[in-house]
This record gives sequence, C-alpha cells and structure tokens, in this order.
Amino acid sequence: MEAGEIRYLKGLAKRYPSIPSAATEIVNLQAILSLPKGTEHFITDIHGEYEQFQHIMKNGSGAIKRKIEEEFGNSLSITEKKAIATLIYYPELKLKQVRSQEDDMEDWYKVNLYRLIHICKSASSKYTRSKVRKALPKDFAYVMEELLNGRPDESDQEAYYNEIINSVIHTGMAGELVVAICNLIRRLIVDHLHVVGDIFDRGPYPNLIMDTLMEYHSVDIQWGNHDVLWMGAAAGSQACIANVIRNSAKYGNLNTLEDGYGINLIPLAKFAMATYAEDTCDAFHLDYREDEYDVKDAQLDEKMHKAITIIQFKLEGKLIQKRPEFEMEHRLLLDKIDLEKGTVWVEGKTYPLKDTCFPTLDPEHPYELTLEEAEVMERLTTAFINCEKLQKHVRFLYSKGSLYKVYNGNLLYHGCVPFHEDGSFCKVKVFEREYCGKELYDVLENYARKGYYSIDPAEKEKGLDILWFIWQNANSPVFGKSKMTTFERYFIADKETHKEPKNPYYRLLEQEEIVNKILEEFGLSQDSHIINGHVPVEAKRGESPVKCGGKLLIIDGGFSKAYQPKTGIAGYTLIYNSYGLLLAAHEPFESVEKAVQDGRDIHSHMLLVHYSNKRITVADTDIGKEIKENIADLEKLLCAYREGTVVERQ
Repeated sequence: MEAGEIRYLKGLAKRYPSIPSAATEIVNLQAILSLPKGTEHFITDIHGEYEQFQHIMKNGSGAIKRKIEEEFGNSLSITEKKAIATLIYYPELKLKQVRSQEDDMEDWYKVNLYRLIHICKSASSKYTRSKVRKALPKDFAYVMEELLNGRPDESDQEAYYNEIINSVIHTGMAGELVVAICNLIRRLIVDHLHVVGDIFDRGPYPNLIMDTLMEYHSVDIQWGNHDVLWMGAAAGSQACIANVIRNSAKYGNLNTLEDGYGINLIPLAKFAMATYAEDTCDAFHLDYREDEYDVKDAQLDEKMHKAITIIQFKLEGKLIQKRPEFEMEHRLLLDKIDLEKGTVWVEGKTYPLKDTCFPTLDPEHPYELTLEEAEVMERLTTAFINCEKLQKHVRFLYSKGSLYKVYNGNLLYHGCVPFHEDGSFCKVKVFEREYCGKELYDVLENYARKGYYSIDPAEKEKGLDILWFIWQNANSPVFGKSKMTTFERYFIADKETHKEPKNPYYRLLEQEEIVNKILEEFGLSQDSHIINGHVPVEAKRGESPVKCGGKLLIIDGGFSKAYQPKTGIAGYTLIYNSYGLLLAAHEPFESVEKAVQDGRDIHSHMLLVHYSNKRITVADTDIGKEIKENIADLEKLLCAYREGTVVERQ
C-alpha cells in the first residue's frame, strides 16, 4: 500500500475509528444503493410567470395526483381526491376555506390526517429514515416520526395513532400539523429540481421565483440567455443593464425593477420626459397585460422605453467596435441611418424608418452617448451594482447554475450546441483562440464567472463583455440564432427583416448521429437523453417536443403568457422517476383562488417518453457512483485495520 493511500485511510479513520463503525457504514451505504432513485423535476423558460410556476412546483407536474391515485384508487371519489390534492398544494388556504364551511372540524382533522399520513408514508418509502428525519420540521419532528414509523407491535398501532392525533387536536395544533405534513409530502415527492434556463424577462415576477428557488431543498439551474443578461447587469455591464431595462419597459414590467428590486429609475424617467417630451413614441408601444398594468403610466413608460433603447444601441455599437473578434459588425446600424431621408441601410437594402425622431443621435459620432445619457447610465449602473436583493439572486444563480449540466445520464442545456450545416461543430473565436462543442461552453462559463467575480480589471472586463456576447451573439450556445433583430422590429415595417434564422442545430436534431455526437462530446453514452429549453414548441401546429425518437426533449412550450398564442399550450415539464421519463403538457393556469375554491388543477397531458423494465435505483445514479466509491474506500480501511496498517481507536 502506497504512502499516499495510507495517509488518506488514516484521515478516513478519524470518521470511522474502528472495524464496527466502518462495517456499519458499509451496510448503511449498501442499503441506500438498493432504494428507488429520487424523482427529478425539470422546468424551463419560466419567464417571470410566478403563479403558474408556483402551482407546477406545488403539484410536481402531476406527481402528487399520481401518488394520491396510487394510494387510494377507487376507495375515494374524484371530488375527495381533488380536495386532498388541493390541500397538499395550498394547505393554509385550503384550511381557511374548510374552517368556513365545515361544522365538525375535529372529524375533518381525523379523516384528513390519516389520509395525509398514508400518502406521506408512501412518499418517504424511497428514502432512508435519516434523510426523512432531516426533512421533518423542528416543531413536529417527534410527532411526525412516530406517525410515519408506527409501533413494532401492529396490534396496538391504531390505538397509538389515535392517541397521538387526538392529543394534537385537543391541544389546538391540528391545523399546523396538517400544514407540516403537506409541506413534507411536497418535499418528498420531488427529490431534486432542474431549472433549464430563462427565469427572467417577459413575466412580472422573476424576483418571487428566485425567492422560491432559494428556499427549495435541492435545485440546479442551467443559465438561459435572459438569466445571463441579468447576471451581466448585476455585474455592471452597461449594455446588459440597458437590455434589462428595455425588456422590462417593453412588457410593462418596470415595476419588477422599481418595486421588486428597489432600483431607482427616476434618472431615466426625467431624462426621457425632457428629451422625448413632444415625441409620441409610436414605435415603442408596450406589450402589457391589461389586468396587471396601470395604463396611466403608459405614456411615461413609452418614452423611457425609447430612451433606453437608443442608449442600448449606442452601448452595443461601442462594444461591437471594441471587440471585432465577436464578428458582429453587421449589427452596427445607427451609422447606417440617413436622418435627412428618414431611411436606414440594412444588409444591402434601404428601408424607410417607422420613427425618425433621434434627438440624441450625432451622425458624425452615432455611438457616442450624450452627456445626459452617460450620466443616466452611470446612475443606473450604480443602482444595479448596489442592489442587495439583485446581487443575492445573482450570486445564487452563479452558485447553483452553469451553462450545462450532466446529471444521472442526462445532458441539460438551455439553447443549442452550435453546428454548421454539414453537421460539424462551429469553431468560435473567444479572444485568443477557437473553441467548439463542450470546450466552447466551458470557456464561456469561465469568462461569465470572471465577469462577476474577478478582481483583475482586464479579466473582469473580458468577462463583462462575454456576458453580453452570450446574450445575443450568433455563436452563443444559449442564443442559437444568426442575429437578434431588435433594431429592425422597432424601426422597419418589413417583417422579412425581423426574421432571426436559427442555428443548423435545430434542423439537425432529428438525426441520431448528430444527437449521439453531442452526447459523446459531453462524455455520455448513446442511451442518454438531452433535455433542452429556449425555443417554444408550437404544439398547436402539430410540433412535438420529443425529438430523435425520444433522445432529445425540448421542454419549452409556452410557460410565458407572451408565447401561449403561438404554442397553444402553457408549457412542458418533465418528470424522471424510478420508472422512467414522463413529459407533461400543461394548459394555462387560472389562479390560486380557483384552485382552492373549486379544486381546479392545471390540466396536464402526460406522455411516457422512456420506461425502464427494471426499476431505477440509487445505485444507477451519480450519487450511487459516489456511494460505491465510498464503500470501496471503507473496504480498504477495513483491510488496513485487519492487517494492522491502520490502528483502530477503541
């Protein structure tokens, strides 16, 4: 045995100082390997839609309804099963409704506590007692552990249960216990959550979604282009800040910045009112929701919308000129404007402008900010960098997030792996050298982290510029289109100029050799799956989220209300349990009030994507691999104890 290995085993011996302690841990770990794998829940392209997100999180994309059906089948009516599902989703609200309608609350508590305990026992069966114990709420840990584990002698078990439940009711704590058990059921039904990108933009409450994710028991995030944009803004990239504000203005969500994050937009408002006072800003109407937007703010918001858009184009132009290696010179359009003729030259053709009012545009220096614009941006940059809540959310995105993730034999990413039409990986120049495939993801993520964390000014500047590059460059894996036609959509009526051709990846992904090539590039076998977000699947036109015979799944189906007219549904989510992969297609969520009052759940259509003939266990997972390595190390320690190489401590 080599000296390095002996040193390692001596370190391990501090945790397991004797043969019995090491042997006991081996037995414990071997038992864990035989348990069914925990359920993974995949969700993507949330885009600030907090209510729908919250409900899908609470119902586990139908996993809780399936568990209720498994446990009660025909022994409960449909109405009773709906009621218990709603209770598990929204225990506090459901209890409030029940108390206002129920005459005998004691009887209701007895019946429903028994039902909840029955579901909770089943949900906890795939975990060790230790893991379940750690998930128990402190105030009810003893009571809940007794109710879940029961007595060794079954003859007095029912009486024991009755005594505990009666005592809880008589002490006035039954309601709190109901809430605690419901929360535990939701915690146990889904073991781990994957968010495959785009938490931010379009919808009004990304801040509330981030708050929820930060409290979730186990989560990872694959950054989408909209997430990276906000990360860049929080890091201080002015081009990213301008994009964030423009997106918020466009969708009538400036309140997200002002109220959700406390970012002061008054400097921009004052500048916009002074500069565009007589401008009708017709090209900058807002895509707001009538039931969620105060129209009296529209005139000011439209002026702010235009002001930040012009600033954005100037800042992006400067960045494109600074970084010729980004190969985005074709997106320099402000210098192609002819103010006298009211036209713009784009890709070899001249178009009339929908808006010809450019009071801050200097034709000689079109990408220079005016002194007033520069002052506005300095104040906004300070506000973003010093926003405590935004910084907390972005640090969470960095700590739990990445551009891609390999997890339990699946490859997760938000956009695409950039390809050429011939099926070869695109080689992309990032500063000094070229990268493709997995290497491209890795180098971009490395610079994205430097943009936020680096203390070296030059490296931080590179990182800040790469964060904007990831947002909208044609070679960015999370963008995946040839260009972002923001300018054309505002200023040119011809819709041909609005098109954003997708990377060849999206035309090649039905070819098995292409999908296998991607899996191999990321170190996976041909039996693995790719879980993909970013591009909405148009279900109403017959498009399927299941590609390449089920090897690749695109699970963006219109979670955002802005996409639902196009997709025809309200998003896809995915469940990966010990039996296989289940895809859920969701209809729009009405409201929490409807869910509680009428028991209205999101109607979801389930599609079995992959079924395992042998139930998948912990031994088949990434955690299982780690446990097997730990067992091998402990077995070496046992040998070392028995040979006397390492001395036991009694």
